[in-house]
Amino acid sequence: MLVFQIGPSVTTRGSEKSLMTIATPHAQAPHPTAPRTFRFGVVASPDGGPEAWIATARRAEELGYATLLMPDVLQLLSPFPSLAVAASVTRTLRVGTFVLAGPMRTPRAAAWDAHTLSVLSGGRFELGIGAGRPEVREYAAELGLPYGTADERLDQVAATIADLRRLDGERHTPVVMAAGGPKALALAARIADVVTFPPASLPTRAEALTLVGSLRDGAGERAERIELGSSLFVIGDEVPPWTQHFIGADPAPDSLNMLRGTTTEMADELRRRRDTFGVSYLSVHGAFMEALAPVVERLNGR
Repeated sequence: MLVFQIGPSVTTRGSEKSLMTIATPHAQAPHPTAPRTFRFGVVASPDGGPEAWIATARRAEELGYATLLMPDVLQLLSPFPSLAVAASVTRTLRVGTFVLAGPMRTPRAAAWDAHTLSVLSGGRFELGIGAGRPEVREYAAELGLPYGTADERLDQVAATIADLRRLDGERHTPVVMAAGGPKALALAARIADVVTFPPASLPTRAEALTLVGSLRDGAGERAERIELGSSLFVIGDEVPPWTQHFIGADPAPDSLNMLRGTTTEMADELRRRRDTFGVSYLSVHGAFMEALAPVVERLNGR
């Protein structure tokens, strides 16, 4: 899963402190004048109850991760209150949905929750949103909401972001869009801060360069402010069964979604990916949070 982020540094109003700069990218052809510094996120959920969730948030912050991200599925607890708890027990850790399924909420309801969490976290929230994976059709039906056509779901994503921008006013909540198809990618290039490619569209390295070029073409003048990132589904040699189920297949040996070797070898590989693709923002499943920690310590902010 590749991630593109667009946006300046985020600040809050009044007595609230300025937050960390949201890095911007430098994917090859063309590059900005200097490489972007690395930052890392961890994807997790509060399966073990409140104490375990609080411990996960604090541990992620302690290890130097920039973001704690949570999926949006009915089998898990609701992401907004869960992320609010995580933000309340940390100081610098950013939190975000990864990603919110548009059909599971009306645009105004999703924007309302996102704006509220952005305010109460001191600007540390990032809204991730997408049109929804196939199983979301069942989730929407269970919630009494329509799933809609592909175009209708994209319209819903656009409406959610528009409602959030209206509620935010001078505040700017970073928005992540999951976009695999050309229409979703074009919409994201126009209005999103972050763009991710869903697992079903995991690209090869050649395809990744093509997608980067397409996004930059669509972004126009915004291209200079785009950050490219990648989700790491596997750390080491073993591919867990849950990873195969989630992405639908084993990643290719040279996949950008795998990272293998010693700490030095993994750090060197991430530097090569940054040089080649502009990848500077990496997210990893919580099961690999500790395994990636030595790499995070070595590269974070560099």
